[in-house]
Amino acid sequence: MGGLQLTTEAKMRRDLPPFRSGDTVRVHVKVREGDKERIQIFEGVVIRRRGGGIGASFTVRKISYGIGVERSFPVESPVVTKVEIKSRGHVRRSRLYYLRNLRGKKARLRSKLRDLSALVAPDVDDEDPAVADESGSAEPVEAAAETAETEAQAESAEASSEASEEEPNKE
Repeated sequence: MGGLQLTTEAKMRRDLPPFRSGDTVRVHVKVREGDKERIQIFEGVVIRRRGGGIGASFTVRKISYGIGVERSFPVESPVVTKVEIKSRGHVRRSRLYYLRNLRGKKARLRSKLRDLSALVAPDVDDEDPAVADESGSAEPVEAAAETAETEAQAESAEASSEASEEEPNKE
């Protein structure tokens, strides 16, 4: 290995997930408008990955208001702050240029179930707010509160109907 190759490998990004052609991704891009800087999200299907090393790039295609929009991003650019994988597509080729000629449901890709556990941040599971009733089945707390409210309304309706029946007797 040459010295240049060792130098470029040391500076390559390691924070991007391993995405491929066919994956639906959200690319977070830094946009400068005058003296302000903001993050813009470009979401679409990766239709190609090109090159390797420091010159690698990828192209993302999306449909915006009925018009196909493609944008190429250099992998190593500091303009690309983050890439999120929304779904994995099952494709059998690396260049998906045929999607340019397809419209609507024909342009959808089959999803492929791959192990995404390494890409997803661990979530803290909250305790399930369930109340067990006499039958042993779990019932959500909201449903239990709703049944209690309906029972209270039914009792108040019975009480008001009894009161209305008593009034004509007084006359």
